[in-house]
Amino acid sequence: MNKFSVQMLFLSFFGSGYAPKAPGTVGTLASMPLGILIIYYLGLQSLFMLTFAITIIGIIEVNKYENKNNSHDESWIVIDETAGIWLTMVISLYGLTHYNIPYGEVIALTGSFIFFRLFDIWKPSTIGWIDKNLKGGLGVMLDDILAGFAAGLLNLLLFKIFAEFGLI
Repeated sequence: MNKFSVQMLFLSFFGSGYAPKAPGTVGTLASMPLGILIIYYLGLQSLFMLTFAITIIGIIEVNKYENKNNSHDESWIVIDETAGIWLTMVISLYGLTHYNIPYGEVIALTGSFIFFRLFDIWKPSTIGWIDKNLKGGLGVMLDDILAGFAAGLLNLLLFKIFAEFGLI
């Protein structure tokens, strides 16, 4: 299939998934600036709704691609990383509104990247089960959505712990 089709550009998040090394990490890094711009100009709610939309569209488009090409979760498909990191960013930045942390946005976004990649690579518990056992677009997208949710919650937990001990 032509890697410059609209479907391929969507699934590879504008080609970032074609990075020769660590395409998931590159896709995550490529997704963050657009997410930040969406938050800045349209707000957290808009990024959440776009995350929901690309998750649904991602499930459909991954299913189409995999059915046509008899494949599963190819490394260049990174739209799942986009959905996961955007969800992490929404949770982390929304939680940040409850704390007065110097450079809080930078800390929240850095934690979002680190914790999302940690959960996406490590795949503990249900995240790993989904990755191994759930096929099709739902499996591709859902493990990253859960990794994003877990990463966002970990950021919130750390904000809470640091606040309780007066570290922020």
